[in-house]
Amino acid sequence: MVEWLKSDEPIEYLSAVEFMEERTKQISEGIKPELVWLLEHPTIYTAGISANAAEISADVTIPVFQTGRGGKYTYHGPGQRIIYIMLNLKKRNKCDVRLYIKNLSTWIINSLLHFSIYGEFKSDRIGVWINTNGKEEKIAAFGIKIRKWVTYHGVALNICPDLFHYSNIIPCGISEYGITSMKKLGIETSLNAVDEVLQKEFYRVFP
Repeated sequence: MVEWLKSDEPIEYLSAVEFMEERTKQISEGIKPELVWLLEHPTIYTAGISANAAEISADVTIPVFQTGRGGKYTYHGPGQRIIYIMLNLKKRNKCDVRLYIKNLSTWIINSLLHFSIYGEFKSDRIGVWINTNGKEEKIAAFGIKIRKWVTYHGVALNICPDLFHYSNIIPCGISEYGITSMKKLGIETSLNAVDEVLQKEFYRVFP
């Protein structure tokens, strides 16, 4: 049984990481159930283990946090649904990182379809992408970590964030494609409405 947790107030990034590290340990030991955590962060940049200092402006005043997740620089802030997924892949008999990433993509793509948004999975670059008149833009970024086959960190889905903040970084180290959001695509919705769909579609991919 997967537990769902939703935080109504923004959660500081370091507090979230500490919580996840403790929870993944408890999941691995069989003390606590698997967990999907829905939240927002205050306006921040995070740097994954592959981050390159040349990919962020030297003039940024927003806090930058070094993190142990995979990936490079990304932005988090209000209007972005952060989805932290803590699943025991060993228990699910699916110890396959590529399959896990593909399943995350399928989950998000299926959820976006409820809002008439057609996302795509790209085998050569991580995340969920939107093709608008031949222009590809990312709507959901992935940054995952796995310890003892228990996953943590996860997905950042752009619902209605301030996309200006992406101009200070090369998001995920990819400069040739842009960033979009549900709002930019003309979809006005709430985080709660998206949450309901995410929970419904989750079990179709992660039974």
